[in-house]
Amino acid sequence: MSTIYEKALAQHKEWKGKISVSSKAQVRNKEDLSLAYSPGVAQPSREIAKDKEKAYDYTWKGNAVAVVSDGSAVLGLGNIGASAAMPVMEGKALLFKEFADIDAVPLCVNSQDETEIIRFVEMVSPSFGGINLEDISAPRCVTIERALVEKLDIPVFHDDQHGTAIVVVAALMNALKLVQKTPENVRIVVSGTGAAGSAIIKMLHNFGVKNILAFNKNGLLAKGNQNAENFLDEELLEITNPENQECSFEQAFVNADVFIGVSAPNIVTEKMVASMNEKAIVFAMANPEPEIAYEKAINAGAYIVGTGRSDYPNQINNVLAFPGLFRGVLDSGVRKITEEMKLVTAKAIASLVDECELSPENIIPSAFHPEVVTRISEEIQKLVRK
Repeated sequence: MSTIYEKALAQHKEWKGKISVSSKAQVRNKEDLSLAYSPGVAQPSREIAKDKEKAYDYTWKGNAVAVVSDGSAVLGLGNIGASAAMPVMEGKALLFKEFADIDAVPLCVNSQDETEIIRFVEMVSPSFGGINLEDISAPRCVTIERALVEKLDIPVFHDDQHGTAIVVVAALMNALKLVQKTPENVRIVVSGTGAAGSAIIKMLHNFGVKNILAFNKNGLLAKGNQNAENFLDEELLEITNPENQECSFEQAFVNADVFIGVSAPNIVTEKMVASMNEKAIVFAMANPEPEIAYEKAINAGAYIVGTGRSDYPNQINNVLAFPGLFRGVLDSGVRKITEEMKLVTAKAIASLVDECELSPENIIPSAFHPEVVTRISEEIQKLVRK
């Protein structure tokens, strides 16, 4: 029997790319040609020259997103370069189209220089209504995103950061409801402070969580120790470890309510999970192997377990967030994605699991839930209209 990797390789060879360009306009005769191209096309160009906002009326800009990567942090494969990143970015573009009917274009940049990437995105931005940054290593990805948010007049979103954070918070909203705990009163241990981890921690803080212990490969982030590696860690020091305690990773689990992992496989033991508070919540999301296997976490007494995998309950998957979020911001015409929009997106996702359907094995909707994109888009548009 072929493995999923063998099947996928054969299918990719047959597809020769997962996306293609299709025409909305038909060119069947001279009149069609005159309308779609020369001489008729000159008129929309004249109008856009007078007012560049008219590009939203006369071109695909209002429904087009660039998926930009330098190939430096692709899935679990690491720094494999721009060409090798193309299958993944094509896949991302496919998801935009299939889930939200957004036209997305994979743009893999043959440079890992921050300044060059920023300049590249600036130069191509007139062609797009939004920018989705993907699989760029931390902390460079944050520097690049922040610079582009400031420079561009279209939404910029790094999915590895914020898409992950949105879905984690959505899952946590329902998990806390199920265990009858509140954000203000739980203690959360987070493993991983890179792109995803730092964004998760910041969003947890915005959600109302006051007690977060953040670990990187050096250990616990605490003021006064030397474990912070970069500006991301330095920022997290301001919103984590409120008592400035010092403890080991194992000790941090004692009486913790929630563990969230976006780090490395098999670093959490059953003993650690067993030391957590009653009705413990474990989101072990390292891929493809989580920080602790689903079965081990359950056996150790975890009440709710989520992973990034599709073969276990409670898959925490970015595809729940980014199609609907971009559909909402494109349709509402906003030019920046705010923290409030991210939180509204998380709440919209969480709301798709009815309270009567909530269970330890069902805290997050499927990516194929028919209302995901619509619900998120509607809630963002409501927020914008306020």
